Amino acid sequence: MSNPALHAFYVGRAFAEVLGERVEDTVTGTLSELGQLEAKQREAMREFVEEVMARAEQNESQTSTTTASTEAGSSNPQPRQRSSEDVQAMIDELRASIASLRTELNAYKSQKSS
Repeated sequence: MSNPALHAFYVGRAFAEVLGERVEDTVTGTLSELGQLEAKQREAMREFVEEVMARAEQNESQTSTTTASTEAGSSNPQPRQRSSEDVQAMIDELRASIASLRTELNAYKSQKSS
C-alpha cells in the first residue's frame, strides 16, 4: 500500500473489529458464568430449604409422637396449627426477651467490674 492514511484506516478498522469481538466474547462468557453461578446458588438454596424442612418434619413427628405417648388420655392428640402471625409474634417475643437478658447481663457485668 502506497497510501499510509488508507493503511492506517484499515488497521484501525481491523483493530476495532477484533476488539469488539473480544469484548463481546468476554461479556458473553462473564454473563454465562454469572448465570451458572446463579443457577448453582438457587439449587443450593433449594437443597438447603428441603433439608431444613425435612429436619423440621422429623423433629415435629418425634415431638408429636412423644407428646402423644405422654398425653395418652387426651382426646385431641393432633398438634395445634400456628398461623404466620402467631409465629411472628413468638419470634418478636423471643427477640424482646433476648434484648432484655442482654441488658441485664450488661448491667450485671458493669456492677461486677466496678
